[in-house]
Amino acid sequence: MAARPSQSHQAYQAPRPPIVPRSRWLAGDGRSQPPARYDDQVAAVFIHHTDSPNGYDCADAPRIIRYLYAGQTGTREWDDIGYNFLVDRCGTIYEGRAGGVDRPVTGAHTQGFNHRTAGIAALGTFTAGVPVPQAMTDAIAALVAWKLGLSDSDPRGSVRLTSSNSRSRYAAGTTVLLPTLAGHSDGYMTSCPGAALAERLPAIRELAARLQGRS
Repeated sequence: MAARPSQSHQAYQAPRPPIVPRSRWLAGDGRSQPPARYDDQVAAVFIHHTDSPNGYDCADAPRIIRYLYAGQTGTREWDDIGYNFLVDRCGTIYEGRAGGVDRPVTGAHTQGFNHRTAGIAALGTFTAGVPVPQAMTDAIAALVAWKLGLSDSDPRGSVRLTSSNSRSRYAAGTTVLLPTLAGHSDGYMTSCPGAALAERLPAIRELAARLQGRS
């Protein structure tokens, strides 16, 4: 009797959602910066909020992102915006940090845990009691499903990451088990992404997993 073929590994992937290129918000205001840095893969995603006003018109999102970029590359003297992606309250996804949306670009979003992760920032402030737009969380879930699908990572799972900076929640060199879809506060001592958005993370994980085709 012929040997039974082994079952191939099922890769759980999701389609890439529409992503607005960074050229749309830079508006010719790009500054000189070094080449992008890369990791081997994106094994986890950190969710942030931008701690900026919520009552904006979504048509103004590019201007708001440009303002964030100016602050991070000006006052903070970073080489680029720290977030890999930003999502507005209407669910529009914007490319943040340069280097290619489908590549594992090393960001500057979660001190100590920028390697092998991506940072997604929700435009607004989502402290306790503040409504989080459904369009925003749906878009975040779609983005997470696609981005983590590139490494076949389950948004509901966990991953071991090693801190690179003692200013994070963990001393440099410490390897910790973190959610595959984490809030900023999981890796750094902060209230970000805000209590209201943090409460939505379990639902975002579940939706992202379904979008990847996981049961």
